[in-house]
Amino acid sequence: MTDSAMSHQQAELIYQTQMHAQAAKTDVEPLVIAIVAGEVSGDSLGADFMQQMNNLRDDIVWVGVGGAKMQAQGLQSIFPLERLAVMGLVEVMAQLPDLLKARRELLSAFKVANIDWFIGIDAPDFNLRVAKKLKPQGIYCVQYVSPSVWAWRESRIHNIKAATHLVLCLFPFELSVYERHNHPAICVGHPLLRTIDQALIEVPINQRRSELVWHNDGLQQFFIERFDDVSQLICVMPGSRRGEITAILPLMLDGIQKLILLDPKLCFIIPTVDQNHQYIVQDVIDRCSEQLRAAIVVVYDDTQPEFSQHAMAASDIVMLASGTATLEALLLERPMVVVYQLNQLTYQIAKRLVKVPYVALPNILAGAAIVPELIQEQASGDNICRTVMRLLQPRAYAEQLKDLITTKQALQQQSNHEPANSVIDQFFVQTHD
Repeated sequence: MTDSAMSHQQAELIYQTQMHAQAAKTDVEPLVIAIVAGEVSGDSLGADFMQQMNNLRDDIVWVGVGGAKMQAQGLQSIFPLERLAVMGLVEVMAQLPDLLKARRELLSAFKVANIDWFIGIDAPDFNLRVAKKLKPQGIYCVQYVSPSVWAWRESRIHNIKAATHLVLCLFPFELSVYERHNHPAICVGHPLLRTIDQALIEVPINQRRSELVWHNDGLQQFFIERFDDVSQLICVMPGSRRGEITAILPLMLDGIQKLILLDPKLCFIIPTVDQNHQYIVQDVIDRCSEQLRAAIVVVYDDTQPEFSQHAMAASDIVMLASGTATLEALLLERPMVVVYQLNQLTYQIAKRLVKVPYVALPNILAGAAIVPELIQEQASGDNICRTVMRLLQPRAYAEQLKDLITTKQALQQQSNHEPANSVIDQFFVQTHD
């Protein structure tokens, strides 16, 4: 983004902020909230929070960075969130000059908008640095999604305390570190606990699959060509970031190639977050063998909300990268195999720092290896094939499903605070002490 383009956006931001404030003019001054998400999963979290706040007040002015979901809730997005979506320590270093420029642009825009609150959605390396500049100015700062201080570098808690008034945690196991250091934190649970469609769990899987196919032309064509010649349907999710797709999808495809040699009736669906990702994934698959191409369908469908959840729910198992999608699979009660690979230097650094034995959320929540994790050198085609075939066996399938349901029920019982109400309550508590 050029400086002139930024100047134009700042002028537009000033105008829109003034118009919104005038339109919402009441005895109470409009609340101007800056909110920044750095990736697709953060866009969903941010949109859920914004919707809750908008239901409580109709005069909020939103500025910051977010995707389509946050913009639908009224966000004035200063630049695309993809600009902040950088994976890994080494990769961040390469993008550091632009990330520093992005921070300057945001701070400038926030000053123009005269913000009252700042809500950082995940992306802690970026958002906490922004918050550390804003908190001394009297702006109420919240980090929504705790940095992984429970897993590594607990000393970061001091920077978190310096940058924030409150941390909203997604999971109950995160609270203990904040209690030890006497910093306000609340477990609000993941929005997926509230928003995931229960019909995707309660309706029989054959009906879910029929409905999924019926509403998508690409899937209709794929399954018509195969008729009833399908043994199992496997949902494949290599990640939402381009770096993840580049690193992880080829490993998954190697495993799939070996799987279809053992069972030619296996079918694979890859749902993508947008059409651009569909092109990226399809381009990789188009370079593969004819046999493999015939077994895989890559689908993006903007007519079905949360299409990837529908694809997972209609599948027998899910093969996926570590991340939010593993929580979706857990809540949808879909057995899974987790595959992940980082830049080797990033992995070696992380391996020395991380103090928990698991990377997949279901395993961290359960405190046990209830889902297979194929990480780094273990993420080979042979291991993927062997692990998937083992999971497809009825006994292993039933055992993992039972563990997933038990873990899900425990999580539901410990996550009972609304994010918006939690922020408002803590704001009044801390500003009226």
